[in-house]
Amino acid sequence: MEPADEHVVAALRAGDEETFRRLVREWHSSLLRVAQIFVPSRPVAEEVVQETWLRVLGALERFEGRSSLKTWVFRILVNTAKTRAQREGRTIPFSALQDPGRVPEPAVEPERFLPDDHDRFPGHWASPPRALPEERLLAAETRAEIAAAIDALPANQRAVIALRDVQGWDADEVCNALDLTEVNQRVLLHRARAKVRRALEKYLAPEAA
Repeated sequence: MEPADEHVVAALRAGDEETFRRLVREWHSSLLRVAQIFVPSRPVAEEVVQETWLRVLGALERFEGRSSLKTWVFRILVNTAKTRAQREGRTIPFSALQDPGRVPEPAVEPERFLPDDHDRFPGHWASPPRALPEERLLAAETRAEIAAAIDALPANQRAVIALRDVQGWDADEVCNALDLTEVNQRVLLHRARAKVRRALEKYLAPEAA
């Protein structure tokens, strides 16, 4: 077990309420995003998160540290969400999560490329991505636009980009928590980032032109 995890787990096992509240505050939004991959609504996802924390507290004595505490909690969440989805009669979108390559979805609009028979630059950019102005990207209203673009993504892409780019997880952590292969994690992240960038290009179009 990692030293930091060992300290936190010991505190939780001792009934340290402040440590528990801190974890809930830090991980709630990410847990909620992941739960929404599987269940049909935000209220149900909130219930899944609450049930997850109850299961975590009940299973703490069995935590052996073979993975990080964070990964362990998220795996409990995923299993809880899958079970709840089955009770809700929802089809769990395994095809979009476990094998996103089977779900056709171009990361960039085809019309932004020149045709394959173009006489000078076949298949090259017709409308390349703009360089987005750094000062605008740091502005509060732009950060709000980024958050809105992430919230508009399909649930599986939203969860991956939130964990990687918002929470700062590395690829291995995301793969372990969501039970994804590296390839599938990369596909979902690429699609999510491309959509967020397109939304930002539209939002900043007058300034980026």
